[in-house]
Amino acid sequence: MFLRSLLAGALVMGSAATAQEAVTPLDPLDVNPAQAELGKRLFYDTRLSGDTSLSCSSCHQADKAFTDGEALSQAYTGGAHFRNAPTLANTGYRAAWLHDGKLGTNLNDVAREMITETHMMNMDMRIMQERLKQDVVYVEMFEAAGYGEPSNGGARNALQAFLKTIVSRNAPVDTGEMSAAAQRGQGIFEGKGQCSTCHAGERFTDDQPHNTGVPNNPDIWNDPARHSVFVSYAKFMGVENYMNIREDLGAYVRTHEESTKRTFLTPSLRELTYTAPYMHNGMITTLEEVVDFYDAGGGDDVNKDPILKPLGLKPSEKADLLAFLQSLSGESFDVDAYVWSADDYGYQLIRDWRNVNN
Repeated sequence: MFLRSLLAGALVMGSAATAQEAVTPLDPLDVNPAQAELGKRLFYDTRLSGDTSLSCSSCHQADKAFTDGEALSQAYTGGAHFRNAPTLANTGYRAAWLHDGKLGTNLNDVAREMITETHMMNMDMRIMQERLKQDVVYVEMFEAAGYGEPSNGGARNALQAFLKTIVSRNAPVDTGEMSAAAQRGQGIFEGKGQCSTCHAGERFTDDQPHNTGVPNNPDIWNDPARHSVFVSYAKFMGVENYMNIREDLGAYVRTHEESTKRTFLTPSLRELTYTAPYMHNGMITTLEEVVDFYDAGGGDDVNKDPILKPLGLKPSEKADLLAFLQSLSGESFDVDAYVWSADDYGYQLIRDWRNVNN
C-alpha cells in the first residue's frame, strides 16, 4: 500500500515527473518502502513514550504539515515545552535539527533523541524494544523491512525512512501556477524585501542561525511546567546561571559564544499556510504579522543580524509578498501515505507489572 502511494506521489528515487505524478521541489531520497511503512506505524504509536501518553504524531500532525498548531508544544507528562514544534516537511534534506541546531548528524540520531529525552518521550529504549517484540504485527513488519526481530536500531532506522518520505509536493511555486500577485511578490521577496538572503534554495532556508529580534515568550517562565523543562535543558547544555535566565539562548547552547545568543536556525518557508503560529516560540500568529515584523526591520536585540532594516513596503507590496509566501505551500500531508490508520494498536500498560507473570 505504501509503495503504491509513494509511486503515485513521485517520491521514489528515479521516477520521472508526469502529468499524473506530484511535482516535488527536491530530488526524492532513496527509501525502502517496507522500512518507511514500519516507520509510519511507529510514528503514530504511543508505546514509544514511557507512560504511553505521547507518540511522535502528538506534536507533529499530518494535517498541520507535521506541526501541532500550538505556540509552544507539549512535553512528557509533568512538563511542557518551551519551543514551537517545527515542521517535518522536507526534514530529510536538512543537516541540522531543532531550532538551535543542537542535533546535526542524521535522522537516526534525531529519532533517538526525541524518544529518549526526558522532556520529550522519556523512553528507555530497552523497554521500547520489549514492547515492540510483544506485538505480532511489528514482528512481521520488522522482518519484512529486513531488520530481523524488533530492535532499537531497526526502529530508529525505520522512523528515519518514514521521515525521508515527507516531501513537499504540488506547491504553486513548483507547478508554475502562481497568481499574478504571487509573481509580483516573488520579485519583492528576491529584491526589495531581501527575504532570499536567508530564505534561499529549494527549501527557502540557508540552514544557518540568525538573530531577528523575535521577542521572548513569557509563557515559558510564567508556567512552572515549561520553566522546569527550560531549566533542565539549559543545565544539560552547560548554560551558566540557568536558574535566573529569562530568555531562550538559541544556538548559544552549542557555541557558548556571546554573539550567538538568541540566534535560531532559519526555518524553511515551505508549507507556511499549515504551520502557524510562527517563530521558534510561536510569538507571531499570522503570516500577515510575519510580513509586518520584517517590514519593520525585525525586533530589538543587540545581536540582531545587521541585514535587517526597515523595508518600507507599501500595502500592495505586502499583499503581493503574502501571496508569494502562500504559493510555497503544496498539498496537505493528511493523506494515507502519511497517516497510520490500519489499526488502533490495542496496547495496554500492565499495572503492577512487577507482580504479573510475563
